[in-house]
Amino acid sequence: MTGTLSGTLMGIGVGPGDPELMTLKAHRLISVARVVAYPAPDSGESFARRIAAGVIPASAEEIPMVVSMKAERFPAQQVYREAAERIAGHLEAGTDVAVLCEGDPFFYGSFMYLFARLAERFPVEIVPGVNSLNACAAVLKRPLTARNDVLTVLPAPLPDDALRERIEAAEAVAIMKVGRHLPRIRALLDGMGLTERAGYIERASLGEEHVSPLAEAPETAPYFSMILIYKGIDPWLT
Repeated sequence: MTGTLSGTLMGIGVGPGDPELMTLKAHRLISVARVVAYPAPDSGESFARRIAAGVIPASAEEIPMVVSMKAERFPAQQVYREAAERIAGHLEAGTDVAVLCEGDPFFYGSFMYLFARLAERFPVEIVPGVNSLNACAAVLKRPLTARNDVLTVLPAPLPDDALRERIEAAEAVAIMKVGRHLPRIRALLDGMGLTERAGYIERASLGEEHVSPLAEAPETAPYFSMILIYKGIDPWLT
């Protein structure tokens, strides 16, 4: 910074879906924001915006960052580069920009791509949010891990060999972004004898939430779904 007044880039976690799980700080900052940015799919509504919709001022300028949800590769970095340039214009003019982030900004959050492009030029504030891990454990009503047990967080698109190796090395496992990978992962866990230790959660904290043992999970899963496994021996299981 060279002494000129700059706006602050705010990465604001809005939680897993239920608007009541937004923090008081997130609610306060969004409610007075003049510029609000958020990730959005190329079809349908932005999930982050949906969570915070009741708080965003009607007068706020909105910057949707539209990223394709198709399976094939897409130049997402181009989207973040263009969004960063637009956001930088507001920051240079002294206007704060609130970037809405599903869950938490730094836990698999797209905000990191804006942070990488803008943090050296402008002040940044990170507002943590309730992440999907905590939300899923809460609705499953089962602790994530205990004592010295190792918790391993795995993205479902990893190949079977990589998933198997990491699951074998951990006492507690969270498999995220299950979606279209559910049949493959269900078969893998069944072969490892872990199906009875696994819980399935989709759309945690939302009205359409589904929670069940993995053995009773639906045949298909949305992107916002997770499998939690506990292999440890902590007494809370008995």
